Amino acid sequence: PMSSRRDFLATSSASLAALTLTGCAKAGADGAGGTSATSELPPAIAALTPMTDGVVPISVDERRARLEKARRLMVENKHDALMLAGGTSMEYFTGMRWGNSERLLAVVIPAKGAPFLVTPKFEEERALEQAHMGPLGKEATVYAWEEHENPYEFFAKGLKDRGLSTATIGVEETVKFQFSDGAAHIPQVRTANGTPVTAGCRIFKDAHELALMRHASKVTLIAYEAAYKSLKEGMTQDDFEELVQVAHKRLGYSGSAGVQVGKYSALPHGSATPQVVQEGSILLIDGGCKVEGYSSDISRTFVLGKATQRMKDVFEIEFKAQSAALAAAKPGVPCEAVDAAARQVIVDAGFGPDYKFFSHRVGHGMGMDGHEWPYLVRGNTLPLAPGMVFSDEPGIYIPGEFGIRLEDDMVITENGAELFTPQSESLEKPF
Repeated sequence: PMSSRRDFLATSSASLAALTLTGCAKAGADGAGGTSATSELPPAIAALTPMTDGVVPISVDERRARLEKARRLMVENKHDALMLAGGTSMEYFTGMRWGNSERLLAVVIPAKGAPFLVTPKFEEERALEQAHMGPLGKEATVYAWEEHENPYEFFAKGLKDRGLSTATIGVEETVKFQFSDGAAHIPQVRTANGTPVTAGCRIFKDAHELALMRHASKVTLIAYEAAYKSLKEGMTQDDFEELVQVAHKRLGYSGSAGVQVGKYSALPHGSATPQVVQEGSILLIDGGCKVEGYSSDISRTFVLGKATQRMKDVFEIEFKAQSAALAAAKPGVPCEAVDAAARQVIVDAGFGPDYKFFSHRVGHGMGMDGHEWPYLVRGNTLPLAPGMVFSDEPGIYIPGEFGIRLEDDMVITENGAELFTPQSESLEKPF
């Protein structure tokens, strides 16, 4: 899909002009182009400066406290250890950033005793370097296997050395099947769902995590506004995406947004079809950035020029639905009630029944992953609790016409919920 859009750009003179501008924008954002490159940027983007001062990374002590909580949850769930592979949970608990391949690299955290790593031999030094920089520290030992050896024999030895030959291992949910299946076939070892442990830690954000997420939301909203002020007729959705990326970069972060124009905004996650902005076009953008590993996820819908009355009417319904979800979100309320509150507004306004025009849940949990537990969806009776963070994003999508989605990120507080960013005012004043 990206290739087909870029092929289209190559044949569009308006697109070529815009791409020339955004090519200069990239140079200015990199800082390599100096004043002359910056002067080529749209004024709203050229005015942006880094927002990185005062941002504090998650400390080793904070990760150490997470491990202790995980160990308590292991005991409650009758797990003897937790198995992590490359991904978000490994980074959350250990600070290690590791991609997955066909080779097993696992961190095993016993409920009692020292953690250990199972790693390819040629990755041993790199793995230990990362492990020793984090809460695992020097106590982390490694069982390194050569290319022709069976890594699960080393896994079994690590367990045996800790008196866990008959252990129940909680497996983090994103561990690849080939890895969890290998662990499950270790004699006398039983594997279990590790989500009660990992989600039991990650769904509750502390003050530091919330500060990072608030900052991420603020960065993204400022980047969106600068791109919006730079929007011109004749741009394509790719051109506008470039502006959003450059704006984030000038603010000091890597961020992006998907962009859908006109009738394609009625597709919640968009279309690969080339799209050109015209006067009166509606645009739906959705994206975010990460600040020290923590996500923002914001959608805005706006019009270049004047909105039609129908667009304005649908926006007002959408605004009321987002506000209803926010008002319904309180400690002790089941997750599904938040979805129901927003959906009722939309259905009562004639955009029903059920999922016909509001075709997805009202929100998802957020943290280090843009989408994580819990989910604000029918059937989820989990009670809300302080420290949970969600997107609040109802949508109304009218096939062949347009779609409108407003999305802000909200935290459950002691008394209710609050958004990290101000709600959009209108299609013509989105910021």
